[in-house]
Amino acid sequence: MADLRAGLIGLGMMGRHHARVLSDLPGVQLAAVADENGDPNRLAGNASVHRSVDELIEQKIDIAVVAVPTFLHAQIGLQLAAAGIHTLIEKPIASTVEDGIALVEAFESRGLVGAVGHIERFNPALQSMRQRIENGDLGDVYQIATRRQGPFPARIADVGVVKDLGTHDIDSTSWLAQSEYESVFAQTAFKSGRPHEDLVAITGRLKNRVLTNHLVNWLSPLKERLTIATGEKGSFVADTTSGDLTFYENGTTVTSWDSVAAFRGVTEGSVIRFALTKREPLRSELEAFRDAVLGTRSDAVTLREGLSTLRVAEAALLSSTTGESVRL
Repeated sequence: MADLRAGLIGLGMMGRHHARVLSDLPGVQLAAVADENGDPNRLAGNASVHRSVDELIEQKIDIAVVAVPTFLHAQIGLQLAAAGIHTLIEKPIASTVEDGIALVEAFESRGLVGAVGHIERFNPALQSMRQRIENGDLGDVYQIATRRQGPFPARIADVGVVKDLGTHDIDSTSWLAQSEYESVFAQTAFKSGRPHEDLVAITGRLKNRVLTNHLVNWLSPLKERLTIATGEKGSFVADTTSGDLTFYENGTTVTSWDSVAAFRGVTEGSVIRFALTKREPLRSELEAFRDAVLGTRSDAVTLREGLSTLRVAEAALLSSTTGESVRL
């Protein structure tokens, strides 16, 4: 079978990584790239370079990856859908829920694969955590909490921290718990003089009654990417920067101190850091997209799933302005 001819739109910070992986992905040929600034850093390799999406579409590509600013996702995605091209769009799916709906309808109505680049689902630590939760290693899951903070990335200008960073944690939490959000309450802050929020604290509840908490900011010199799932048997802690997963088991301690003997409770038991095979998440994500197009796998993040994540992000922003919890 001939390789899938791939097109890449955008050669910025994320686009350059897509170009690197697509150029080396079995079953895929990076055939063409498009960027209004051309390819000054020579990222395209043997692919043809174009200044517009229309020119790229003329290269008869089979699949495309969209790695441009969020406000362009809907416009470019709709162009590609109209041309019959299977497409992966970097997260978030779009700037607004309305644009997200238009994208979902455009791809689904044509029977095309539309995917969203929620890359954390392909992080080895979170993939292992999800499997272990599904296997019952935590028993009942009580809470999933995340911390995602670091300095402001100058490349982000069109959305705030909720839609840029927060959507990572919204999507991965729902995926880990295998449940949609029921409600969210959020508070934001604007500390850096930019038009969009740069700090958010979100609390929520999933439909399966798991509680969630997300702390996200662009204000810290400390870069942190943690997901903590707590249940009746202990806690999993995933560091998605390093791809490490650690299990803190509940332990039961018996005391001979008579006055507190009745307070036999949860203490720290064994601590295990798992040995995981650590593959690059972007490569795993693009493999899943390729295989979805080929019809051999179904774990690519769909546009409809990306739309659900965007709905939660917009609900969080609404909550931050009204001061009230928002039900989904």
